[in-house]
Amino acid sequence: MLSVLIWLPVIGALIISCLPQERAAVRGRQVALMFATIVLVWTGWLVLQFDASVAGFQFQESLPWIQQLGLRYQLGMDGLSLPLIVLNSLLVWLAIYSSDTNLNRPRLWYCLMLLLEAGVAGAFLAENLLLFFLFYEVELIPLYLMVAIWGGARRGYAATKFLIYTALSGILILAAFFGLALLSGTGSFDYTVLQNPALPIGTQLVLLITLMIGFGIKIPVVPLHTWLPDTHVEAPTPASVLLAGVLLKLGTYGILRFGLGLFPETWQIIAPGLAWLAVVNVLYGSFVAIAQTDMKKIVAYSSVGHMGYILLAAAAATPLSIAGAIAQMVSHGLISALLFFLVGVVYAKTGTRDVTVLRGLLNPERGLPLIGTLMIAGVMASAGIPGMVGFVAEYIVYRSSLPIFPVQTLLCMVGVGLTAVYFLNLVNRAFFGRLPDALANLPAIYWKDRIPSIVVVVLVIFLGLQPNWMTRWSELTSLSLGTLDDRAMIAASLALRPLRSAD
Repeated sequence: MLSVLIWLPVIGALIISCLPQERAAVRGRQVALMFATIVLVWTGWLVLQFDASVAGFQFQESLPWIQQLGLRYQLGMDGLSLPLIVLNSLLVWLAIYSSDTNLNRPRLWYCLMLLLEAGVAGAFLAENLLLFFLFYEVELIPLYLMVAIWGGARRGYAATKFLIYTALSGILILAAFFGLALLSGTGSFDYTVLQNPALPIGTQLVLLITLMIGFGIKIPVVPLHTWLPDTHVEAPTPASVLLAGVLLKLGTYGILRFGLGLFPETWQIIAPGLAWLAVVNVLYGSFVAIAQTDMKKIVAYSSVGHMGYILLAAAAATPLSIAGAIAQMVSHGLISALLFFLVGVVYAKTGTRDVTVLRGLLNPERGLPLIGTLMIAGVMASAGIPGMVGFVAEYIVYRSSLPIFPVQTLLCMVGVGLTAVYFLNLVNRAFFGRLPDALANLPAIYWKDRIPSIVVVVLVIFLGLQPNWMTRWSELTSLSLGTLDDRAMIAASLALRPLRSAD
């Protein structure tokens, strides 16, 4: 059942690659949308079949592959991977739908979109560590080509930088996986076999830090973040949407699944340092975002800051904070995708993303009033306004982390105010004021430009008002990942109960 999420997009990509070039622009888009729709519907069916009362993996598949290396085709889905799989299926569909119908080499573009979906789904579903690494590396290739071929003026530099950083991330992760399998004496790469390895604390600490650096590059964690703004600025809009909405979550997923999941005892040693690193991410990302004038860079640095909230929740490592981290991953995925969709429309219609040039786009007659309204909604969600999904996720993170790391949590709360500063500055400059004559005759806005953003805004508001639809699937998985004793587990379960009854 899970293999459909991986191999159906691959089949779609193969079909698109066989289409005649002269018909690829239309037919390729239709085929890609058809396969993405089937995957999205199949994902919804899996959600309906998912048993939220089970903490472990469900829908498991296991087949022998290369036994000498310990590589098995081993898949499973639990409360940590399910929300991210749904996010991946949804955002890929929206990214394909919003793709430029006049782009060059459409056959290759839609193939890469579907292959990216397959690679990310495989990484979120893999139970075998080597299988995870293979899918983790596979998703690198499509995004690199998207930036290198369809990116902006400095696309070569940005794509190469992305490739180098992500390749280094993969090397560190693979080294840690091999070290764990060999030093534990099992020779296995099975996730369940390698949990709580019987290794000296010093050895575990080296392996855990290696993993954290590898996944920290992907998140990205300051100071390993410099590839992200460059890649976002040069990437086409659909690629930016998938990068911020889904691909960054591979890093946060990795530290929860393989860092906390495999080394729960050693995690307590690095947790204080990780909490301070979260503070650095939040404050650095926010202050640098304030200084930017490119709308894409503002949103990119906001991602650096908001990833800090997930690091803080992961450091606390309580069941409630793990639930908060998962909620923040979903929240950030939706909100960042919304903002990049809207920035892409503004750039396509005005030819610039510079907030010192743009003015008055909320003008109801000659501007982009609906796009401006949706942008304000996205900004409010990112700033954690109640009634939207950003507020729910950040509240759970703060509520759970404050007893464990009070100083670090209070400092991260400053990031909420700073988020309001740089996003209100963006909205005030670009959308209010008098529309300049140079922007008086903007191209028409079509529903193809509006629908992706409207869909995401509806989800942002709905999940903000009904958070149980987002948190219920991960409750028992959060309990199993949290590093607490039995009495604390019971207390955490009681703390999670209001989320279950939010309906």
